[in-house]
Amino acid sequence: MEYIRVTKENLDTEHICCAISNNKDVQVSSKKAWLAERFDEGLVFLKSTERGKCFIEYIPAENAWVPLAADGYMYIDCLWVSGSFKGHGYSNDLLNACIEDSKQKGKKGLCILSAAKKKPFLADPKYLKYKGFVVCDTSDCGVQLWYLPFDKDAEQPAFKACAKHPHIDDAGYVLYYTHQCPFNAKYVPIVAAAAKENGIPFKAILLDSKTAAQNAPTPITTYALFYNGSYITNEQMNDTKFLKLAQTVGGV
Repeated sequence: MEYIRVTKENLDTEHICCAISNNKDVQVSSKKAWLAERFDEGLVFLKSTERGKCFIEYIPAENAWVPLAADGYMYIDCLWVSGSFKGHGYSNDLLNACIEDSKQKGKKGLCILSAAKKKPFLADPKYLKYKGFVVCDTSDCGVQLWYLPFDKDAEQPAFKACAKHPHIDDAGYVLYYTHQCPFNAKYVPIVAAAAKENGIPFKAILLDSKTAAQNAPTPITTYALFYNGSYITNEQMNDTKFLKLAQTVGGV
């Protein structure tokens, strides 16, 4: 497999793997705009030269859009290999490239979000354990921070208090999200419209800066849905999924 690094210079022409290829689609344009502003902060986006979901995205933890205390670490936003790409060792290729790059940059190690059991849009804990990662912190909502230190004496990264104890005071449904995930640009407005049509209290809060994301009341900032103050899920939804959830959780 051959890989290519997406940069500011080739961003406009490269397929970014996890969204459709049409640059005029709001999903693609929102993600690419977000990426364009992160490259100068050290973000690396390495992907397969072939079309499909086979890429890794990582950034110095000081610049990650997550509430972490992880100075000196590299934070992996996403490692995604799926479909026909699975089972060929491509995840290892991408992770090894990240490890080598991070060591060359003098990082203490890597960190990434996961959970005790596999959750949508989070790294597979079985794979992380296989690669030597261990849990260094756990949020009240079950989201875990895993890390791979390059030095056994390296200080462990940790969640900030706002991420370790996610809670808000607002009633109804409140969604925190960023444009790091391309799907949000399309589906957040769809969910908001469905909530309004069905009389369900709903508010969407776009985390539009690193500072806002690093102080958000959730360990996952790409998509975090709360109901009556409690964290519910990080799974991106369309209108059908949201209305089904509302019938189960409440608010209808």
